[in-house]
Amino acid sequence: MSLPAPTADNRAVVTGASQGIGTALAEELARRGYSLILVARRKELLTDLAVRLGDRYGVTAEVRAVDLSDREERGPLSAELAERDIAILCNNAGVATFGPVAKLDPAYERAVVELNSVAVHDLTLSVLPGMLARRAGGILITGSVAGNMAVPNNATYAATKAFTNSFSESLRGELGGTGVNVTLLAPGPVRTTNPDQEDVGTKIPEFVWVSAAHTAKLSIDSLARNKMRVVPGLISKGMSVAGQYAPRALTAPVVGAVYKRMGGL
Repeated sequence: MSLPAPTADNRAVVTGASQGIGTALAEELARRGYSLILVARRKELLTDLAVRLGDRYGVTAEVRAVDLSDREERGPLSAELAERDIAILCNNAGVATFGPVAKLDPAYERAVVELNSVAVHDLTLSVLPGMLARRAGGILITGSVAGNMAVPNNATYAATKAFTNSFSESLRGELGGTGVNVTLLAPGPVRTTNPDQEDVGTKIPEFVWVSAAHTAKLSIDSLARNKMRVVPGLISKGMSVAGQYAPRALTAPVVGAVYKRMGGL
C-alpha cells in the first residue's frame, strides 16, 4: 500500500513543524511534492519555513499557529482537518521534562500529557474518517524508544510515549486492508538545531546521535511501505530492544541515572 500521490487539493500535515524532526519531515514531504499544513506554536518560524519550502519546491505551505496542548486552541484545527483532504498526518509535536516528577510543575506536566498523547489521539481521529472514505492515507506518529521502558527522571514523557507507541501499533492492526498506512517513529537521540537541545546534547556522546534529515527520510519511506515501526540508528535500535525485552528491574536504575544526568541533577 503506497501513500496518496500529492495533488493541488490534498495536504500533508506536520505538527511540531517549527524545529527538529518536524522541520525535517516538512522538508522531506515538500521535496516529494506534497503541499503542507504546518502546525506549531511559533508563527514566525512556521512562516519562514513555509516561504522557504514554497520557494524551493514550489508547494503550498499553510501555517497554523496553534498550541496543541490547549484543547480550546486545538479544537478548531481538529475540525478543519476533518473537513480537508489530508493525505498524510505526521503527529510529531512533543516535549520532554527531566527530574523527579514530584519536583516538577504539575500544570506543565499535565500540558505535556495533553500535547504528547491527547493531541495525537484527537488529530488522528479527525483525519481518519476521511482517509477511510478515500481508502488512502498515511499516519506517522512520533513515539520514542523511551515508551518501551521505565524511565525514572523522565516519567511523564516516557508514559506519554508508551501511549503513542501502543496507540500507533494498535491502530495499524485495525486498519489492515483499508488503504490507510500507520507507522510509529520511535527515535532515540536525534541531532537538530534546536537551542533547547544544547544542554542535553553535551551530555550524550556524539556517536549516539542521528540526523533529523536522515530520520525524516527513513520515516516517510517506512510510512510508504506501511512499516509498523521505524527506529533510526543502531544505538536507538539497541535501546528499543533492551526496553522491550530486558527486565525493567535491571534497566530502570541504569536509565534513570542517565536521565538524571541529562536533567543536570
